[in-house]
Amino acid sequence: MKERKYAFFASDVHLGLNVADPQDREARFVRFLRLVPADETRALYLLGDIWDFWYEYRDVVPKGYARVFSALMDLMDAGVEVYFFQGNHDVWTYSYFEELGMIRLTQPALVHIGGRTFCLGHGDGLGPVPKGYMFLRSVFHCRFLQVLFSMLHPWIAFRLGNGWSKNNRLARREEYVFKGESEPLYKFAVDYSSEHHVDYFVFGHYHADVRMKLPTGAELIVMKDWISSSPYMYFDGISMVGGYCQNSE
Repeated sequence: MKERKYAFFASDVHLGLNVADPQDREARFVRFLRLVPADETRALYLLGDIWDFWYEYRDVVPKGYARVFSALMDLMDAGVEVYFFQGNHDVWTYSYFEELGMIRLTQPALVHIGGRTFCLGHGDGLGPVPKGYMFLRSVFHCRFLQVLFSMLHPWIAFRLGNGWSKNNRLARREEYVFKGESEPLYKFAVDYSSEHHVDYFVFGHYHADVRMKLPTGAELIVMKDWISSSPYMYFDGISMVGGYCQNSE
């Protein structure tokens, strides 16, 4: 039996976002999941915003994505542990993913892989972020407001949610420029690694391709979104390696 030395990471696929070619984006993500070497992989970490809008009721979940869930369940059946974080777009996950066998993690999560220590999460709300964003985030995470929203008929709720998604910067195709040491996430990582031993910080959310060494010796990695390409990363037991899944064609 082969050694399970790999850990894979993906973030910000934004399945369902009607930008570029959403069907092709889903096909690329499925292709990535199918290409993960299940017999050599110990874990897959989904770092949030895999869906552009996800809201599940107690008895109702969004339709579609059968091939995505099939590929994820095949990995789990093969012994790969699949972990997920809630992003700011798919925060409304309550129990369905766990019923499928996935494991929820809350950021910032410290995990140990192959003798290295990772700090993982989606990345939103970490560090000294603007108060306006923190207020919006608190609204999305408010259980009382979630209950109120669940009283809406799904036909209305999903049109509101998808309408909100169309106004985000991904829909407007705005490129985000990561501001380096002035970014809240960078400041969070520096402060956190001064109190905890961390080898790698891995996040999404910013839709920027970032790899930076911190003064503490840790490395900050921010993963790009899947709108125009298919970025993923994996730990091979020695170091973090970046890759791109080929187009689905």
